[in-house]
Amino acid sequence: MAKKILRWGFLSTANINKALYRPLHTSKRNRLLAVGSRSQDRADAYAKEWKIERAYGSYEALLADPDIDVIYNPLPNHMHAEWTIKAIEAGKHVLCEKPMALSLAEVDAMVAAAQRYGKVLAEAFMYRTQPQTLKVQEILASGVLGRIRIVRGSYTYSMATTTDIRLIPEMGGGALWDIGCYPLSYARMVLGTEPLVVLGWQILGSTGVDETFVAQLNFPDDVFVQIDCSFRIPYHTFMEIIGDKGTLNISRPYNPEAIENLYLTVDKKTKPILVKGPGTYISEVEDMADAVLLGKPPRMSLADSRAEIAATLALLESARTGKPVTLK
Repeated sequence: MAKKILRWGFLSTANINKALYRPLHTSKRNRLLAVGSRSQDRADAYAKEWKIERAYGSYEALLADPDIDVIYNPLPNHMHAEWTIKAIEAGKHVLCEKPMALSLAEVDAMVAAAQRYGKVLAEAFMYRTQPQTLKVQEILASGVLGRIRIVRGSYTYSMATTTDIRLIPEMGGGALWDIGCYPLSYARMVLGTEPLVVLGWQILGSTGVDETFVAQLNFPDDVFVQIDCSFRIPYHTFMEIIGDKGTLNISRPYNPEAIENLYLTVDKKTKPILVKGPGTYISEVEDMADAVLLGKPPRMSLADSRAEIAATLALLESARTGKPVTLK
């Protein structure tokens, strides 16, 4: 592609936009051009506050701008599929927030649209692009941990409000969709395969969504994964990868700082491994630029995204029925 700079549009004024604002302003290959909202007044106010050149009073108007190359879709979960497909049909590449969608049918429709129009579609699992994650993959490939036997992960925080959209069932709310997806995705990445059987337990809140979710997953070759997530437990994150020769501990696996330590334990001796790199979201927008401008595959493939949704749906079914669920 001859074009050297990708021009981005924010599809809504969601709070998560702030994470991409600076990376898009500092990147040499990406530029934030426009924002769309459901009202012109809100779009104008947002554009003025964040110094965005163009403001549109509807999502349709944003997608109609011929100068925009990439759409960032941070809409509520139940709107991901509809507006991602509309953006692709309007000729845009799309970085869609996680979860990609709430059903396999939606994911398949999104993938089909991207293939039909020849556009890049990627799910915004930002940690997949970060140097810390790449270092973890390097350590795994080295064989120093031996054969992986158990993977554990957690992501919890105390939600201060009772009116958050993440508490609305119809909008794809719940702890598993919102944050449990991180340890689930991480474990699947570590093992490079998909679960055979999953078992989930949930604690439902007053609105009917899972506010706490705990799961165990059985992977091929008798490898087990244990994950938990919650809106009602103070902030806590980690991933632990246990092999028959060593263990790797990651204290901030999903949104690491620019400088972090991994902890590798072999023969009862633990050593820190320092990892330096750009912020997580900088890596994410550069990964998108690599995909669009250089034709490189995004670090989070669409097949990976589909498998993540399949595992999530199986866990929710297990928690709902109280029975293990076998994946095909």
